[in-house]
Amino acid sequence: MSVSNQLQGAIYTALTSDTELMADISGVFDAVPDNYDQFPYVTIGEDVLTEWDTDNGTGYTASITIHTWSRATGRKEAKGIQGLIYDTLHNTPLPMTGYTMILIKQESENTLLDPDGKTRHGVQTFNSIITRNN
Repeated sequence: MSVSNQLQGAIYTALTSDTELMADISGVFDAVPDNYDQFPYVTIGEDVLTEWDTDNGTGYTASITIHTWSRATGRKEAKGIQGLIYDTLHNTPLPMTGYTMILIKQESENTLLDPDGKTRHGVQTFNSIITRNN
C-alpha cells in the first residue's frame, strides 16, 4: 500500500478512535456523501509527499490537510473541533503498516466563512516525517 494511503488511514484511525472528538462530530470522511447535512463533520483532505532517500533507506516528508465543517453561529464550534484534532495528532506519531512515522506536527490552523455565508470551514495542516521499513 502506498505511503499516502497509509498516512490517510493512520490519521482516519486516530481521529475516529478519539471518543471526545467523535462525540462532537457526525463523522470523518474522505468523500462526504451527496446531500450530507449532519454538521459538524471532518474531512481528510489534500496531501503532498516529498520523497527523500538516504544511503540507508527511503523516507518522506508529508503535509496533509484536515478540514472541519460547521454550521454553528461563529467560529467557536469549529475551533473547538480543531483543538481536539490538534490534541489527537500533534506530536503523536501514528502506527503505519510498512512505514514508521517519526513525527507529526501541526503547521497551521485557520477558520473562515465559506462563500455560502453559513458554513464555517476550519483548515489545519500537519507535517510529518515518515520512513519506509526495510
